Amino acid sequence: MERNEQLHEEAEEALDQINKKTGRNMPQAIGTAVLLIALILGALLFSIDLFVLLVVVFMILALWELRVDFATVGLHIPVIMLWICSAGTLLATYYAPYHLITMSLSIIVSIILVAIAASAKISFGNRLSLAVAGKLSNTDASARLESSFNHDGGELHHSRLSHVAVSVLTVLYIPLLASCIIIPLTFNGHPVAHAIMLVFLPALSDTGGLFAGAWLGKHKLSPRISPKKSVEGLIGSMLFAMAGAFAVFACTYDSSAWTTRWWVSIAAGILIGTVGTFGDLCASMLKRDIGIKDMGHLLKGHGGVMDRVDSILMSAPFTCALLWVTGL
Repeated sequence: MERNEQLHEEAEEALDQINKKTGRNMPQAIGTAVLLIALILGALLFSIDLFVLLVVVFMILALWELRVDFATVGLHIPVIMLWICSAGTLLATYYAPYHLITMSLSIIVSIILVAIAASAKISFGNRLSLAVAGKLSNTDASARLESSFNHDGGELHHSRLSHVAVSVLTVLYIPLLASCIIIPLTFNGHPVAHAIMLVFLPALSDTGGLFAGAWLGKHKLSPRISPKKSVEGLIGSMLFAMAGAFAVFACTYDSSAWTTRWWVSIAAGILIGTVGTFGDLCASMLKRDIGIKDMGHLLKGHGGVMDRVDSILMSAPFTCALLWVTGL
C-alpha cells in the first residue's frame, strides 16, 4: 500500500515537472487534442464542405477572442462585420469558380467594410464587458491596473486611426491567412491530403517542439519573447513536421511523384517548423504587449482558439504555395 502511494506521488511530481517545463496542463492538452483530431478527421471523411464550415466556425471563435484581447487595452475591432466578411470570404473562396480572384476581391472589400465599421466604433450589449472582466481577472495585478478598459472613456485615448489599423490587421491575419487553408482544397485533386498537411503538420510540429524543448531544450531561442522556446525545440518541430509530410506523401502520391519530388517533404518540414515557430513567437509577443497569458480559454490545456491556430495560419500560405508550385 505504501509502495503504491509512493509511486503515485512520484508520478504526480513527474507530471508537475512536465507541466512546468511545457507551460501546459498536459493531460488536459492531450485530451483536447484528441477531441480536435477526431472532430477534424470526422469532418474530412464525411465531406470537404463540412471541413470548410469547420474552418469558418473556428475563425469566428478566433475573432471573438481577438475582440476581447484588444478590448483589454482599449482597442475596438468591429467583430460582427469581421464575422460577416470572414465567413463570406472563406465560403466564396471555396465555392466560386475563380478561387484566387474571388479571395483577392473579397479581402479588398472586407478591408473597406471593416475599416468603415471600425471608425464608427459601434458596440452592442454588455457581453464584451463581462468577457473583458473575466480576461482581466486571470491576469496579473499590474496588467489589470494598466488596462485602459478599467478607466473612464477607455477607448477614447486611442485615435480613430488606431482602431481602424488594428481592424485591418485582423482582416489580414484571420480571413486572408485562413483563405490559404481553403485554396489548396480546390486544386490538384487531393483535398483531404492537403487539408491534413495544412492543419495537422503545424500541430505535429508544435508537438515535436514541445517534447524536444521539454526534454532536450537548453539553448533559448528568444528568451525575451518566449522563455520556453529553444533551438532544440525548433529542430524537433522541423523533424516532426518532416516525418508527418513523408507519411502524408506515402499515403497520397504514386512512385513517379516520389522520384521527382522527394525533396518536397523535407522542404515542407523545414518551412512549417520554422514558420510555425515564428507564428508562435508573434502570438507570444502580442500577448506580452497586451499583458495576457492566453488568447482565450475555450480549449482546455491549449488556452484559446488563437493559441491553437496561430502556427496553422502562419504556415498556410507557405504550404499552399509549396503545393501549388510543385503540382502536388
